[in-house]
Amino acid sequence: MDTHPICIAPSMLSANFMKLSDELSSIATADYLHFDVMDGHFVPNLSFGCPILRAVKASSDLPVDVHLMVDNPETTLEWYLDAGADSFTIHMEAQTHLKRLIDTIHSAHKRACVALNPATAVMNLDDVIEDVDMVLVMSVNPGFGGQSFIESTCKKIAKVKALCDEHGVNPVIEVDGGINAHNAYDVARAGATMLVAGSSVFNEHDRSAAIEALRSSAQRGALEAKRA
Repeated sequence: MDTHPICIAPSMLSANFMKLSDELSSIATADYLHFDVMDGHFVPNLSFGCPILRAVKASSDLPVDVHLMVDNPETTLEWYLDAGADSFTIHMEAQTHLKRLIDTIHSAHKRACVALNPATAVMNLDDVIEDVDMVLVMSVNPGFGGQSFIESTCKKIAKVKALCDEHGVNPVIEVDGGINAHNAYDVARAGATMLVAGSSVFNEHDRSAAIEALRSSAQRGALEAKRA
């Protein structure tokens, strides 16, 4: 199967929204934007909604993945479709009619991604792995930015990759939480090709250099995986 290119997706949760346009300009060399939506129920934190997404879309040409960390995501999906989302990440743990929601996303000609929390087993993907465009492996517990990377994540990514191979499918494998230029190598070597990074991008003065460091590290990891 073809290998997906390495993509870096800065997490807008770490951006300074008092100067949104400047923040977006500083990460223009990224490949995607990651937009966390939190409802205070599925996760304990609250983040931002459709007006902020519209402002982001008005100030950046990068595609935006809306990560719905919410209960009953089917009730909010249409709002974010109208606001300009390019893809949607929904949690296995929050949705009882997962296939129906994936179909709804695809019918709107958007990409569908299913996320797994750290405690959720990979085998839960078995029924939907052939239907999704992306799989997000959470490498921290969802709800807050700036957390430390869970070291067992690489094994979990490898299990997702093995499940994809077993089903003969090739979705993008994404990883989110505590990603930096050091562990970018490890997650890419395990099979991830889209890396969400918040603090390791927005805490740096030179965001373009930070993005390139992540991309370079991940590309080396992916190359090493090919050689193995």
